[in-house]
Parts: sequence; structure tokens; C-alpha cells
Amino acid sequence: MSDATDILQEIEAVGEKLRLAQGEIAKRVIGQPEVVDLTLNALLSGGHALLVGAPGLAKTRLVETLGVVMGLDAKRIQFTPDLMPADILGAEVLEQAASGERSFRFIEGPIFCQLLMADEINRASPRTQSALLQAMQEKFVTIAGRRMDLAPPFHVLATQNPIEQEGTYPLPEAQLDRFLLQVDIAYPTVAAERDILIATTTGDEAEAAPVFTGPELIAAQRLVRRMPVGESVLEAILNLVRAARPGEPEALDFIERTVNWGPGPRAAQALMLATRARALMDGRLAPDIDDVIALARPALTHRMALTFAARAEGDSVERVIGALAARTLGEGAEAAA
Repeated sequence: MSDATDILQEIEAVGEKLRLAQGEIAKRVIGQPEVVDLTLNALLSGGHALLVGAPGLAKTRLVETLGVVMGLDAKRIQFTPDLMPADILGAEVLEQAASGERSFRFIEGPIFCQLLMADEINRASPRTQSALLQAMQEKFVTIAGRRMDLAPPFHVLATQNPIEQEGTYPLPEAQLDRFLLQVDIAYPTVAAERDILIATTTGDEAEAAPVFTGPELIAAQRLVRRMPVGESVLEAILNLVRAARPGEPEALDFIERTVNWGPGPRAAQALMLATRARALMDGRLAPDIDDVIALARPALTHRMALTFAARAEGDSVERVIGALAARTLGEGAEAAA
């Protein structure tokens, strides 16, 4: 009983700080509350997020603001076709002292930070994209045969433009799977765009204030992992993920026809963590089925691919996930997902 009381008190305390953080972020990122919540969710879950949206939708501003509000050392890399792995990881240079003695000195790359923005990640070559793989999953890099740990917390928020694909290199499945959530950013509503115009073209722009520190974010991430998950939520996650895999006994009939490859175990892990983080952000002790429904699309979209026939018929991954959620999670799930 005392453990549950302690966790509840911690949830209330962290929840209050999260509400403050959301308020600070909203000063600079206007009219995108769902995007802000999903990105915060990824950080609380200890994972990375892929931000997909057209230019000018405040993706860069969101990451910059998160760095300030969450108290993280944030850096940005503009991915281009000529970007090399050493431009991300760093390199050893040969230096000569006044005495004539020569030695190698390692110059750290921008990946040695706590919040890395990989801007337009799909514009870099596969060789450079793969330089992020080890860091994103293992939280360390290997340079000249030497392991170098990244300071915790370490998160990658990558952006991608879904409109212009000329001269881009699609991310491989192995790298897409390492993003906890895909956050799709749509155009703002009329009211939100009106607020954006007023806020950004009149007087000085609002500044966000720090709310968290790095150690406090790590403590919140540990709290997320301590939150209980009911058997019904666990079963809902398993049913959803396994039903999306063609060839599995649990796969639904239309999945066999429309899906080329489905989500792996990382999708279930992402849902387990993200549902807990969503409950924490709402001040609840444990997640429920509604959390699974709300996070089905962000957790599964980038972990599934349609067959050629399904694409030719005009189907989409989002529509398939909606139908999948409706069949496995109950009525009303299709519209929510």
C-alpha cells in the first residue's frame, strides 16, 4: 500500500511539472498540443521520435524549445547528401606540441549532447544515416575502436519532409524501428494560424523557461517504468501488434492481403512505455485501453509496410491501422486511431 501511495505522490509531482512544461512549450509552439504531447511522451518513455511534416510547421522550433524547457544540452545537424559519419560522431586529429611531440586528440561531434535534432534525416546517405543506429539503440558510439558513452539522457528527434522526395534516401526499416513514435504534423487550424501570425509578427516573441533538468527527466523516465500495467492493457497491446503481422496465427484476414511486413516486438515495447507515459501526463496511476487506442497510429505507422496491391488500390497504413484497432480494441477505436 505504501509503494502505491509513494508512486501516486511521485506521479502527482511529475504531472504538475509536465503541465508547467506544456505551458512553456505552448508559448513558442502554438496550436499543436497533440504534437507537443507525443514528443514529450517519447522523451518520458526514454525513446526517440520521428517528426514528419511539411516545411514551416515549427519542427525546429519545437526541438529548440524542448531543449530549453527540459533542461537538456541540445544540438542540431542539418542532414545533406555530402554529410559524412565523422561530421556526426567526431574525429581524431593529429596535433603537434611546441616540443615537437605529436599526439591524437579527439574532437567530439554534435552527437555528444542530450537532445539531438537530425533535421531532414532522409537527405543524408545511408552510410551517414547508419552512424546514428548504434547511438540511438546502445547510447554509445565506437570511434577508432574505442567505446565512447553518450551522457544520459540521450534522445534523437529527427525531422522528415513528406512532400519533396527528390534526392532523398528513404530510411531503412532497421532505423525506422528505433524511433519510439512517429509524430505526424499537420497544418494548423484557422484559429491557430491566426494566433501564430499575431504571436510571431507583433513585438518580441515569447521565450520559454526551463522546467526540468536532465536528472529530473531521468527520474521521470524511471517512474514511467515503475507504473503498473493492467492485464487488460497488456493483452490489448499484444493482440494489436500480433494481429498486424502477416503469417502469424493471430493475423486478421485483411492484414494478410494488405500488409507486406508488420511490427516487431519493439512496437509492443513502445506501446507499453508510451501508454504509461500518457497516463503519467494525465496524472493517472496506470494506463487504460484508451491510451492504447490513442497511441496505436504513432507507434505502428513507421513499423508497417503495405503490399503493392494494397497501395495500387489506394489503401494507406493509417487506414489499415484504424481498421486493425477497431477489430482488436473495440468500437470507436478506428476513428481514434
